[in-house]
Amino acid sequence: MKEIKAYIHNHRIGDVIRALKDSGQCNASAGCRNLAVIPVQSLLKAVDAREQHYSIELAEEVIYESKLELICEDHQVDELVGIIARTARTGQADPGWIFVIDIVRAIPVGAM
Repeated sequence: MKEIKAYIHNHRIGDVIRALKDSGQCNASAGCRNLAVIPVQSLLKAVDAREQHYSIELAEEVIYESKLELICEDHQVDELVGIIARTARTGQADPGWIFVIDIVRAIPVGAM
């Protein structure tokens, strides 16, 4: 099993989720599960000035973006990463990152 994490500009996250669901690869019966979207602040370069905000806590210019997380089977990784990468594009040289992490062990809650 793998965990995919992707940091995506907020204006692209809806399209990414839709593309994942439309692919048929991202549902519990296909092996993709625990799809989550978490709001985060990032130091990535803004697409435009409206996206940039000043964080008092960080004393830095930040953008609000989304961290997408999902769990999938090993054979699904390339297709799911491809969908995320294509759909999350913003036209910038560095629009975000996608990480793939090995899951060593997964235990359902209540199984022990």
